[in-house]
Amino acid sequence: MATLTATSLDAPSLVTTLEKLQARIVSRFPAANLGRLCGELVGVARVTAANVERLGRPFLGLRLLAAAVIGLWLGATGWVLSTVNWAEVSRRTDTAALTQGLDSMVNLLLLAVAALWFVVTLERRVKRSRTLDALYQLRSIAHVIDMHQLTKDPTMVLQGTTTTAESPERHMSEFELARYLDYCAEMLALTAKLAALYAGGSKDEQVISAVNEVEDLASNLGRKIWQKIMILSQLDEARADRR
Repeated sequence: MATLTATSLDAPSLVTTLEKLQARIVSRFPAANLGRLCGELVGVARVTAANVERLGRPFLGLRLLAAAVIGLWLGATGWVLSTVNWAEVSRRTDTAALTQGLDSMVNLLLLAVAALWFVVTLERRVKRSRTLDALYQLRSIAHVIDMHQLTKDPTMVLQGTTTTAESPERHMSEFELARYLDYCAEMLALTAKLAALYAGGSKDEQVISAVNEVEDLASNLGRKIWQKIMILSQLDEARADRR
């Protein structure tokens, strides 16, 4: 199973857990698409582990660019200020013209600071964009997992249940259906854990909010599955009592 380090989730253990889960699904349901979906989730988990490690490191190229831009701006500002004879300007310029000139300089300074802020925060915005794209993929996977269990109705395992020509084929026993639903619930829980990896070292509010959305989605979908498992258990107990 996935383990915790002292401060965060252990990404390699999550990958290992998903690999074992895929093996269990394929062993139990070799012809089911759920095993292939879990295999895709394993691949996503490996990419997630690499992404989290990469996003946790500084982007040296962007930091060097920001440092170069700041250095150029400071140098240019210092050169311009050094070439101005402020004593002569204040002596020859009336108050209104001086005020207008200062206002223009302040506006230019604000524009320059805004441009600098854009460059300085570029690394954070790039990381945020890549993280949100990855979280969108995990959210999509959670919905696909839910689709795999959507037609798995626990009441249909009762003998004598009426079906129609349009009813989906159901060949699972009570035990197999319970295992299938349990596998879906595990995949959803691990999908949420993969999302949580992105929030481990991030202080970005948008990233944390997106991670919480994926976790809430997986939790809500998993709750529906466990309700089916509970219904299946109750039906089994009711049938046993009638015997």
